[in-house]
Amino acid sequence: MKLNARDAAQWLAAPPPGRPGTLIYGADAMRVALKRQGMIAQLLGPGAEEEMRLTRLPAGEVRGDKAALSDAMRATGFFPGPRAVLVEDAGALHVEAILAALADWQEGDAHVVVTAGALKPTSPLRKGFEKHPAAAAIAVYDDPMSRAEIEKTLADAGLPPPGGDAMAALSALAQALDPGDFRQTVEKLALYKLGDPKPLTPEDISACTPRTGEAALDDILAVVAEARAQEIGPLLRRLTAQGVQPVALCIGATRHFRQLYTAAADPGGAGAGIGRLRPPVYGPRRDAMLRQAQSWGAVKLEQALHLLTDTDLALRSAARAPQMAVMERTLIRLAMMGRR
Repeated sequence: MKLNARDAAQWLAAPPPGRPGTLIYGADAMRVALKRQGMIAQLLGPGAEEEMRLTRLPAGEVRGDKAALSDAMRATGFFPGPRAVLVEDAGALHVEAILAALADWQEGDAHVVVTAGALKPTSPLRKGFEKHPAAAAIAVYDDPMSRAEIEKTLADAGLPPPGGDAMAALSALAQALDPGDFRQTVEKLALYKLGDPKPLTPEDISACTPRTGEAALDDILAVVAEARAQEIGPLLRRLTAQGVQPVALCIGATRHFRQLYTAAADPGGAGAGIGRLRPPVYGPRRDAMLRQAQSWGAVKLEQALHLLTDTDLALRSAARAPQMAVMERTLIRLAMMGRR
């Protein structure tokens, strides 16, 4: 059976009993692995690994011994409870053995879980599961996590549903991180809030967000926009050590000041302009950008954009001046401009 998004979510969250198998496929191996892990946990319940109710078969073993999957599917364990056989990274070479096992499946046999990469509609493996009357084929796309998925990840970590601002911050974080990194961040957040009865806040989320090169870039842009010129040097050295290039720094600065200009030039005021930014800005960063836009004003922000455009052209030209020195000079000039 080919399941749509809603039916696939229901199948993964509560796999129906008495079904022979599930194919989970997609281009992002991490997303596929997370879906597979969650489904097996719901299908087998706790203690499946310890009770040997989950059998892992490498795809190479299925290819070399076409009876291996059928034998594992029919094997009787020492412990009662549902069983599953997992075949990961299946491809065209394993289709015959997998589909033969599905055809021979009988009530009481283990559930066959197969994972694969991106499969075309003409893929024999995908077509075999889609045409099967009781097995399911589930596609995993690289879409941002939905609100329901975010809430489930929070619930699995023992966190209650957050309020509006915190949920908005988590939604923005889920768009920036892949599902595996987002889940690790939520687990870190659960430890951070352990014993704290207060509701989750954007500040809590910010404290647990991974510090990447992009986050360090945000730090130096905030320093420049707030006219703290004396802090530029140390932050710039940190970015250089992380491998950030001057052109990338210039592009990031141009994007930041263009957002400030959009907010400051809005007819409804900077507050209304900040609310219209896409992607939206939440939490402490929103408050900081609102202060910056109000402090600079549209006229000075336009001048700052002209300076950044000239710098970008200089960095892309054949000039021999050290590029990072050129960029540092521009950032200092911007910070001094913000003091006037």
